[in-house]
Amino acid sequence: MVTGLLLIGGLAALMAGAEGLIRGSSAIARRWGVPPLIVGLTVVAYGTSAPEMVVSAQASLAGQAGLALGNVVGSNICNVLFILGVSALIAPLLVNRDLFRREVPIMIVTSLLLWGLGLDGRVSRAEGVLFLVLLAAYTAFQVKTGLKEPPAPEDAAQRQRPWPVSLAFTVGGLVLLVLGARWFLTGSVTLARGFGLSELIIGLTLVAAGTSLPEVATSVLAAIKGERDIAVGNVVGSNIFNILGVLGLAAVISPHGVDVPAAAEGFDIPLMTAVAVACLPVFFTGHRIARWEGGVFLAYYAAYVAFLILDAREHDALPLFSAWMTGFVLPLTGLTLAIAVYRHRRAAGSKKTIPPSL
Repeated sequence: MVTGLLLIGGLAALMAGAEGLIRGSSAIARRWGVPPLIVGLTVVAYGTSAPEMVVSAQASLAGQAGLALGNVVGSNICNVLFILGVSALIAPLLVNRDLFRREVPIMIVTSLLLWGLGLDGRVSRAEGVLFLVLLAAYTAFQVKTGLKEPPAPEDAAQRQRPWPVSLAFTVGGLVLLVLGARWFLTGSVTLARGFGLSELIIGLTLVAAGTSLPEVATSVLAAIKGERDIAVGNVVGSNIFNILGVLGLAAVISPHGVDVPAAAEGFDIPLMTAVAVACLPVFFTGHRIARWEGGVFLAYYAAYVAFLILDAREHDALPLFSAWMTGFVLPLTGLTLAIAVYRHRRAAGSKKTIPPSL
């Protein structure tokens, strides 16, 4: 009973805190004439990742490094497979050309960096500092690029709202994030121990999905409103921030850095990297995510969660399930994507060879 209340109350506080933080900081930024692109790439993407940062930081301080790492890796997998999958099912998602050429490759490079640095079984404090420095450089680059955009006009509601109110939303959001993270972390660890699950597994599933709720709400709402590039940009920006900011901070504040279990290094982190790489052919085919591609993403996330549960329970069906995924589903998906890329390139080549009409 108490564990359930902690989980529900923690999730509610995390969502309310993220909402307050985003609303307050966005209003302050717009009041000072900050371009909308900067607000989207920093306040929205980073703000929706604030629950991951708070949960991972507190887990790291409490000596629960597996939970901190699992939260980051699981959230990144959830962001692409689940959030983009659901959003694309609602409406096909348009992919901004700059996002395809710049942000997705950065997401892939950061995933590969985490994979490489974790080969020794730990993300050290020095490596955490490197992550934070890279995040600062990435943010500075985004700000420099965003300054070329015209400043956002301040609407009537923002003019009528005093800046102390926006500041109160921001501070109150941060307070709720801290409290919600503490409650949710306590409930998650208790639940994990009760079911005999490891901290890594509970971090990869329950905690990752819970702290990704702000991204879910933002991307789904953006898809419903037709702002489909925001839905994709929020996910990609959050994934970059999760590795460089969330895991970087967790490694810096922990006395011994963040341990990388062999199971995560051998399966979960490579899967996270593969999911990031899989975005390239999907985004490449017409710069959009079709409904069928969203359905594939969602099905794979369900299969991933099922695999984690079967593996944790050492279920008899695990070998058959793994063989079915690796021997049939994955090759079929790869073939389908390859055909889609081939058709797109062939269609693009045909357009170039057709002479203009006289």
